[in-house]
Amino acid sequence: MKTALLAGATGLIGAQLLPLLLQSERYAKVIVVGRRAVPVIHPKLVQVTTELDKLEDVRLKLIADDVYCCLGTTMKQAGSKEAFFKVDFLYVVQLAAVAASNFASQLLVVSSMGADAESRIYYSRVKGEMEAAVRQTPFRAIHIFRPSLLLGEREHPRLGERIGAVVLKALAPLLRGPLLKYRPVTGAAVAAAMLKAAQDDGGGVRVHESAELTQAQLSS
Repeated sequence: MKTALLAGATGLIGAQLLPLLLQSERYAKVIVVGRRAVPVIHPKLVQVTTELDKLEDVRLKLIADDVYCCLGTTMKQAGSKEAFFKVDFLYVVQLAAVAASNFASQLLVVSSMGADAESRIYYSRVKGEMEAAVRQTPFRAIHIFRPSLLLGEREHPRLGERIGAVVLKALAPLLRGPLLKYRPVTGAAVAAAMLKAAQDDGGGVRVHESAELTQAQLSS
């Protein structure tokens, strides 16, 4: 029986992933770390409340086998490039470093379709830089998930995503073959893919592209 560590449990994917982890026979304990507690009570659940730039202070409370990172924001929500970089790069990389120092086995992290450290688009560039940084951490296995537009109920709805979802849903029948990766994918589908990847217990670095996530969603 293993221990899971989850960051970003209040987000679209994390909120879908938490109950899957609690229900999974793989885990005897599920640790959630974040700035505020989640409104969940479960015998497996341990909550560690802290500012995410102070993870080192609670390092010994974050000992786990599988680390799930669902942290992420938008430029609008963050309010500035600096604030966005802090959430989508610094906090993610710091979590990976702390977990690796605790000898965690696997890191499963949400990135984004189009992540590229050389991109001219700031969002995609930061995601790419994050991926490059976590690839340097000494986990036995690293899984990077690159979903396209995410569907689902968010705590803070994003108007642009809602408009995009309506348009892409209408176009979905046309998005086949090489265009499959542009289909929207639900937060629940990404969460399920993350748990499945952890259960596979493979090694090395694997990137789960949006087309793979979409195909799994269509097959479920």
